[in-house]
Amino acid sequence: MTAPLPVRPPEPPATTPVPEDRAPRQRQPSRLVAPLRETGKLFALAVAVSRAIFRRPFQMREFIEQFWFVASVTILPAALVSIPFGAVIALQVGSLTEQLGAQSFTGGASVLAVIQQASPLIVALLISGAAGSAICADLGSRKIREELDAMEVMGVSPIQRLVVPRVLATMLVAVLLNGLVSVVGTLGGYFFNVIMQDGTPGAYLASFSALAQLPDLYIGELKALIFGFIAGIVAAYRGLNPRGGPKGVGDAVNQSVVITFMLLFFVNMVLTAIYLQIVPPKGG
Repeated sequence: MTAPLPVRPPEPPATTPVPEDRAPRQRQPSRLVAPLRETGKLFALAVAVSRAIFRRPFQMREFIEQFWFVASVTILPAALVSIPFGAVIALQVGSLTEQLGAQSFTGGASVLAVIQQASPLIVALLISGAAGSAICADLGSRKIREELDAMEVMGVSPIQRLVVPRVLATMLVAVLLNGLVSVVGTLGGYFFNVIMQDGTPGAYLASFSALAQLPDLYIGELKALIFGFIAGIVAAYRGLNPRGGPKGVGDAVNQSVVITFMLLFFVNMVLTAIYLQIVPPKGG
């Protein structure tokens, strides 16, 4: 008898390599999802800052230093910018009321435009452009130097230690600066209307009580408070999330200013629409 031949196990089927262009790729998130994710993180930071405001200990020294810094870089530019704003508004409103034969209401209309719209926007744009960019650059440089990570390792919250004092400083400076801009803008409008358009000083001042009312000042201060909060939150968010090292810090500063401008104009539109629906005009 002959021995049976050994049975060779079947060879596995040869696998052909899959071309790279046909290989399964990891699904990338949609381009529409990224802005929504960033918006959600921004709102999450705003909520975290709002909660940390009432926690102890409060960084009083940091708050005073940031308040002085924000005020020092915004007081003079705000006063200088408010004069031409008030003048332009007074000249435009005066020209329009002259065509309509209602020159006696020039003062009230100019003051309403300055207090309700121009003053909060001037303050917010200056704070976001001057103070907000500095806050973003400071936090971004701390982030790339890993100072914020070291604070978290030591159990110190960067939000409570650094972000909260800066946001509160921008809010307080915005409220106080809004009053200064309102006064300077009103005086500038009065000067240009009386001197350049031969307006009557008594009629200009008397029209204040005819059209303006106290809630107009309240909505201006409320806008300044909200705008200061938005400017501080956006600057802090972009500073805490830089990308690409030192160059990313510069890009974050530019992005913070642009994003703040867009949010400010949108929120201003919403607040103005709500105010005009809730508070009736004087004499209406």
